[in-house]
Amino acid sequence: MKNFKISIVDDNEFCLHLYKQMLESVQVTNITTFSTSNGFLNSLTTQPDIVFLDYQIDNLTGLEILKKIKRFNPEIFVILISGQEAISVAVTALKFGAFDYLIKDQFGAAELELLLKKIEKLKKLIKQKESKSILHKIKSSITK
Repeated sequence: MKNFKISIVDDNEFCLHLYKQMLESVQVTNITTFSTSNGFLNSLTTQPDIVFLDYQIDNLTGLEILKKIKRFNPEIFVILISGQEAISVAVTALKFGAFDYLIKDQFGAAELELLLKKIEKLKKLIKQKESKSILHKIKSSITK
């Protein structure tokens, strides 16, 4: 978890600071914050592992930014954060590739830590599957 490269995107400075503090409290240190969507989108080449993304930022919605992230690199884990409790917003976010949807003021460091552990476990499983696939291809090429 400590090795995750995390970006936080929110136009509210208080929220940026709060989320960063929560992540630091669970020993995450590689955190970059962005208060504009353009600043974040221009930095995507730095390849964050995880993005915590506000639902409404600048003149874009989090869903629009989510689509851009997934087009750039579908392997980036995106957690959408919103004050909206409408289930339809969460469902739409998940359809567009968000890993999770958090409601502002209803989560803390413990929830973030659990979420990061889930992502860590999933990344390990993906890596194992890729390794098995490569090994299978090597074995197949040797036996031909």
